[in-house]
Amino acid sequence: FILVDLRRTDFEGGTIPGSLNLPAQSLYPTIPTLYSVLSQTPVRTVVWCCGSSRGRGTRAAGWFADYLAVQNNTMIRSLVLEGGIKGWATSGKEYTSWMDEYDITVWNK
Repeated sequence: FILVDLRRTDFEGGTIPGSLNLPAQSLYPTIPTLYSVLSQTPVRTVVWCCGSSRGRGTRAAGWFADYLAVQNNTMIRSLVLEGGIKGWATSGKEYTSWMDEYDITVWNK
């Protein structure tokens, strides 16, 4: 799988290692290129996230799922990280220990 972090200016507080940062503001026109690259790899699941995954994450997952359908690609799945980065960062030490540049003060606001 690949995790795509859609945050741009709200990128503080930490990241999940290995995630790909593609800000939502510029994502839509790059979907064909992203698909082209991913379809040449063993990646079969794309997980989208933003701060809460209730806006950008959900939209991006839908856009990519729509593109997969147009391509008749049933091998790649487009999913949303429930709760987004905030959900991950506030779920306890077993999750935050996996984060790069984790800053507890960002998540305790």
